Amino acid sequence: MREPRRPDTNAVRTPSLASRALGGLRYIRSTMERAGERAVGFTLLPGWGGVLMGAVAFAASFTAARTTDPRDWVLTWLGAAGIAALVGTTDMARKAAETRTSLLRGPALRFVTSLIAPFAVAALLSIVLYKHGMYSDLPGLWLLSYGAGTIAAGAFSVRAVRYMGLAFMLLGVVALFAPASWGDACMALGFGGFHVLFGLWITRHHDG
Repeated sequence: MREPRRPDTNAVRTPSLASRALGGLRYIRSTMERAGERAVGFTLLPGWGGVLMGAVAFAASFTAARTTDPRDWVLTWLGAAGIAALVGTTDMARKAAETRTSLLRGPALRFVTSLIAPFAVAALLSIVLYKHGMYSDLPGLWLLSYGAGTIAAGAFSVRAVRYMGLAFMLLGVVALFAPASWGDACMALGFGGFHVLFGLWITRHHDG
């Protein structure tokens, strides 16, 4: 008489082990995704600093519109850019200190390094346009380059950063094809208005 067949204990345990392993992998993946979202969603971008940067741009547009020498116009905007960069960097350093976050590693470093290439291209092209007396093309170039850099850096920050970069690029296109007399107005709207609006948004949603 044939003995009754015993159940295969390995066959019984295998689905259970597999399901537990899959469950563990799902948990690890979801944890990493949430961590990545938090890292990308966090931003050290200046809030009130952005508002001050916009105020500097408004003052520069008022002053630049009243210059008669194109070289004075360029120097006015370059000086404003230097002041705005100092304000933005100072505010970023303040937020980094408050949150004990380093600006020299992680998303903050990747954000900053993503700006270097577009800004370097803008600087070189600005020299070329200046040498050839093509001052009216500078607002479009500056707005486009700033927007391109912001979009690239936005990959390591909150989604709104990319939206702001796109707005800068669209305004840059307008500035390139609009009459030369629109240059200061476009600069005021972009570097002034967009920075103020975005700075207020950062202040509200990301602790100033």
